[in-house]
Amino acid sequence: MNYIEQGTKEYRRVNLALFLGAFVTFANLYAVQPLLPRFTETFHIQPATASLSLSLATVTMAIGQLLAGSLSEAWGRRPIMLASLICVSAASLASACTTNFVWFLLLRTVQGFVLAGMPAAAMAYLGEEIHPNHLGRAMGLYISGNSIGGMVGRIIAGLMAGLSWRYSILTVGLIGVLITFWSWRNIPESRHFSPQPLRVRSLTRTLLSHFRDPGLLVLFAMGFVLMGGFVTFYNYMPFRLERAPYHLPQSVIAWLFLLYIVGTWSSTWMGQLADKYGRRRMLWVAVGIYALGDLATAWTPLALQVLGIGLLTFGFFGGHALASSWVGRRARRDRAQASSLYLFFYYMGSSVGGSLGGIFYSSCGWQGVAWFVGVFTILGFVGTWLLARMQNVQMDSKGGVSK
Repeated sequence: MNYIEQGTKEYRRVNLALFLGAFVTFANLYAVQPLLPRFTETFHIQPATASLSLSLATVTMAIGQLLAGSLSEAWGRRPIMLASLICVSAASLASACTTNFVWFLLLRTVQGFVLAGMPAAAMAYLGEEIHPNHLGRAMGLYISGNSIGGMVGRIIAGLMAGLSWRYSILTVGLIGVLITFWSWRNIPESRHFSPQPLRVRSLTRTLLSHFRDPGLLVLFAMGFVLMGGFVTFYNYMPFRLERAPYHLPQSVIAWLFLLYIVGTWSSTWMGQLADKYGRRRMLWVAVGIYALGDLATAWTPLALQVLGIGLLTFGFFGGHALASSWVGRRARRDRAQASSLYLFFYYMGSSVGGSLGGIFYSSCGWQGVAWFVGVFTILGFVGTWLLARMQNVQMDSKGGVSK
């Protein structure tokens, strides 16, 4: 079948190209997060307004997830991936030059939509082109590009923010231009792709069919609440740490995003524990750790703030890994659509929580944010409890055995 096999030069080129493509996607998406305090100073706006730079991008990325996968079925994986990378980098360069926050938000809205093309097509490309015996490692490398891109994009932007937020966005955009050119030269044409006609009515019918399953509905809600609290937490923690009693410089705050490494590890580790003890039990553990992280920041010592960030990050990535993989087990057909719906609610949680949390920060300070995230955490416990009471969902939790 002429698949790409491990150990070949082509295998290494494809893995590196898609890893870097994922890196560009999520570096651009999240580069604005450490810059929110700079936006409030430059454009004289409230924190909640500044957070729209991330929230609008995640809203349109959520919508784009539902469309880009279907477009790649008709137009091909490689063209969608390359078009996504080109448009993302162009939007970054343009947004770095704008002097009006409304135009900046407009460009971020467009950028979020085109960001969806890379993840929607990349996983399908790997599944079609890489030899089945070597797919697991290739998929793992691609997914690691997601988390590493989000982490490094935040760190680069945070470190450059001391000069100007424009330099931060420009740097990330220029990195994207270089990687886009390299990917264009190194991603091979598809060998096993067969274009399919776009049938909107059929796609809509199968998409809506997933809402008839109460188990999937709860899992979609879990993605919403976990991501909603997580993004709110990271959006407004830099505001807190820049002010009394901490007065940390932006360059120091940027390095706190290294705690994402904790999350990258927890998603793998808790997935392994779920294979042994069941997803249902481990989801309780993940949400519990998430709650402890939020609770730790209710006290003042800086050490507790760092501990809280680490715990919440650990719990979030573990819970997200469990819920998203559970969707794949739960959906009996059209699993790609079920996964895209999970991602839709996941990114909508980011948008809704990230923006509403700013209202609580402006009115009640960090305690308001902690309480707001606490509400998302309680909803996470409710969702976990509902999953525990659904016998057929329990059967999905571990290889057909109730745990």
